[in-house]
Amino acid sequence: MQKSTSKITLLALLIFSLLSGCSILGGKDEDETQDWSANKLYDSARAAMAEESFQTAIDYYDKLEARYPFGQFAQQALLESAYAHYKNDSPEEAVAAADRFIKLYPRHPNVDYAFYIKGLANFNRNFGFFQRYIPTEREQRDQAAALQAFNDFSELVKLYPNSKYAEDSRQRMVYLRNSVAEYDVHVGRYYIRRGAYLAAVNRGRNVVENYPKSTAVPNALAVMLIGYTLLDMNDFADDTRRVLE
Repeated sequence: MQKSTSKITLLALLIFSLLSGCSILGGKDEDETQDWSANKLYDSARAAMAEESFQTAIDYYDKLEARYPFGQFAQQALLESAYAHYKNDSPEEAVAAADRFIKLYPRHPNVDYAFYIKGLANFNRNFGFFQRYIPTEREQRDQAAALQAFNDFSELVKLYPNSKYAEDSRQRMVYLRNSVAEYDVHVGRYYIRRGAYLAAVNRGRNVVENYPKSTAVPNALAVMLIGYTLLDMNDFADDTRRVLE
């Protein structure tokens, strides 16, 4: 009986040692950065960024923030992690990091860059939807991201008109305004093909009323003209034709 108990005990110890082998046999999962200084973590993150190893850089920045939240590198780590997320095609994380930086350090000399990163992240979110112009629920969300990018850049230009990122932001705003307006025109044409003439007219009117300086206005008026004509709303059609001409 004693021998059987000893064998069971020995077997249990063996199983335990196998299950916890990482810690018993030297810690294969041990974090190599656990004794790193803030300076080393920051330098390593910057080196990873230079090598375009963005996820590695993000991991280093996160560890730096967690271990040294009040150190000299914490603010810069948060700002650079927003850019790393943007380059890593993680727009939601990029926006979250930028928002956190703006909230924590509203008077930081580089806070304009945080607004710029927010705009870029939303600008490039699912980039290419304007080339498809298919009015699905998913693409409506994409349009919302484009409008959010416009608002981000607009806020940057309003708060920091002399920022070195302001001029690029203005140019992107022009592009976004034209693209969103043109998107509405294509959706309006889609509605005409589907026989939804009133919906098409509303899309065209939205462009004329909300994006009057966009390059899409003539096409929007054409959509309205077609819609009114097919709805037998001749007075509105005549008015729209005169404006278009």
